[in-house]
Amino acid sequence: MAGGGKPAHKGGEFLTVDFQTGQTLRYKFVSRREVTIHLGAAENVSRAGRSTTDKSSESMEMIVSYTPVEIDPYGLTKVKAACESVRITRSKGPRRDAVQSLAGATFMFTIGPTGRIEDRSELDALIKKIGEKAFRTGTDGGRVKEPDMIGDFVTSQWFLWDALASIEKPSKGIAVGESWTSKLPVPTPMVMRRARNVTYTLDDVRPSEKGRLAVIKSTYQAADSAPNDWPIPYSGKFQVAGSFGFYGNYRILDLQGEGEELFNIDAGRIEQYEQEYQLRLKASLMIPLAGVDPQITINQRLTMTLLGD
Repeated sequence: MAGGGKPAHKGGEFLTVDFQTGQTLRYKFVSRREVTIHLGAAENVSRAGRSTTDKSSESMEMIVSYTPVEIDPYGLTKVKAACESVRITRSKGPRRDAVQSLAGATFMFTIGPTGRIEDRSELDALIKKIGEKAFRTGTDGGRVKEPDMIGDFVTSQWFLWDALASIEKPSKGIAVGESWTSKLPVPTPMVMRRARNVTYTLDDVRPSEKGRLAVIKSTYQAADSAPNDWPIPYSGKFQVAGSFGFYGNYRILDLQGEGEELFNIDAGRIEQYEQEYQLRLKASLMIPLAGVDPQITINQRLTMTLLGD
């Protein structure tokens, strides 16, 4: 693919995704969140026989490799992705997770020099396949969904090059201090489809031993809606197992956060990113209890690190 980190006019930078023949890039993705459920005023909750707060945490660690299969320097590159390993850790709930079935799975996709994935049909099919594995058959024959971190997998793969792909006019380059906007998912332990508005800013360009690094800062706020073309791992009617089977009618009160990404301009690849935000929600109990007014706080951290050439 074209690139090479040549400056654009007016001091801008061309940020392009480049894959090299015979070169496999391996990345480690980590998603961690801490969840606190506040049930309401202490005196009301204690009378209902419940603790005032409930805390839990869960994390996903995954290593994915990307190997170019067909490279067009001026067009699309076909890439084979392989999920080498997946580990899920929970403080509560089941130890098994549908996402763990991804270990050893592969999928193909095509990507352009701007970071836009043009064909992700195999990834979409894989997301639906692991979505089916999140269900168990209930005693009455109904569908029961176990806790899963499929949304975290989607966030890591579907949106890996979002900072570049969302640049409106990539051919003009991006100058230091320039900002642009996009949307990213909000992976959660409950079943809900939410997005965060993102503002990216090219904060700096710094030298490194392997090439110049574009420092891309990002800030997050709650979005009103999620795009219709984002993947949905499951559909239809079902019950939810675990703690969040008791809650519903989730409403976002606030979402705030920020992040940083390092993109190697000369090598045409992401080196690492870190995203952190706090999400506050209001929920209701499926069976209302007097004086119980659930509010949920989720502290989320998402990271990606290039492991080696």
